[in-house]
Amino acid sequence: MEEKKAHESVRAVERALDILLAFRPGDKSLTVAELLARVNLSRPTLYRLLNTLEQAGFLASSGEPQRFNLGSSVAQLAHVWLSDHRIAELALPVLRNLRDATSETVALFVPDDTYRLCVAELESIHPLSFRRGVGYREKLVRGASGRTILSQMQLGPEELRRYLVDPSQDISALMNDIEEIRVKGFGTSHHELIEGAVAVAAPFFNGANQVAGSLCIFGPSIRVNEQRVEQFAELLKHATADLSQLLGHRNA
Repeated sequence: MEEKKAHESVRAVERALDILLAFRPGDKSLTVAELLARVNLSRPTLYRLLNTLEQAGFLASSGEPQRFNLGSSVAQLAHVWLSDHRIAELALPVLRNLRDATSETVALFVPDDTYRLCVAELESIHPLSFRRGVGYREKLVRGASGRTILSQMQLGPEELRRYLVDPSQDISALMNDIEEIRVKGFGTSHHELIEGAVAVAAPFFNGANQVAGSLCIFGPSIRVNEQRVEQFAELLKHATADLSQLLGHRNA
C-alpha cells in the first residue's frame, strides 16, 4: 500500500509538471480545452491539478471561460535561477562583442519594480563618451533602455500610471511611444537624460517568455547619427537574441 501511494504521489507530480511545461513562448494564457489538447489527462484530473497549482501560486486564473496563466511562484523560481547564473556574467561576452563592433559604451539593464538597474557596463574606447556605471538606477519611463523594457510588459493606461515620474504626463503619448518601440523591436532617445547623448536599446527575454531587461548602446550625437542608430539597432537585435537564448528563451 505504501509503495502504491508513493507511486501515485510521484505520478501526480509528473502530471503537474506536464501542465506547467505545456505553456510555450507566446502563450499569455490557456483555457482548459487548450490544455487538454496538450496533456494526456482526463478533465477531472486536470481540474484537480490546476486547482492545486493555483493554490501554490504556480498558476493564476481569470475570465469566463476560465483561462490560466503562469503565476508568481514560477517568476520566483525564474528569479532564483537567474540570480544563481549571474546574468551579468552570462551577458559579458555579448557585451564585449557589442562594444567591439560599435566602439561605444554598452550596458545591461534589468527591471527593478518601476525602475531599471544597470548591472553591467563596458565603456567606450573613445575619449569623448558617456557612461552611467554599474548600480545606476532610473525610472523605466525615462530613456531608451527603460521604455524598451516597458514596451514588452503589456501594461494598460491605468497600470502604467504607477510608473510615471510626473503624474500629469500624457499617458496617450507614452503609450504610443511604447507601442512604436514594441513594433520596431528597439527604442531610441536623444539628449533625454544627458545632453548630447544618443541611446539605442533592445529587450531580451528569459525562458518564461518574459522581458528580462534591455541591452543599450549610447554615445555622443556627434558620432551616433541616424545611420549609426540603424546599424546599432540591428546589432542589438542579434545580441539580445543571443542573450535570450542563453537565458532559456525559445522563439515561438
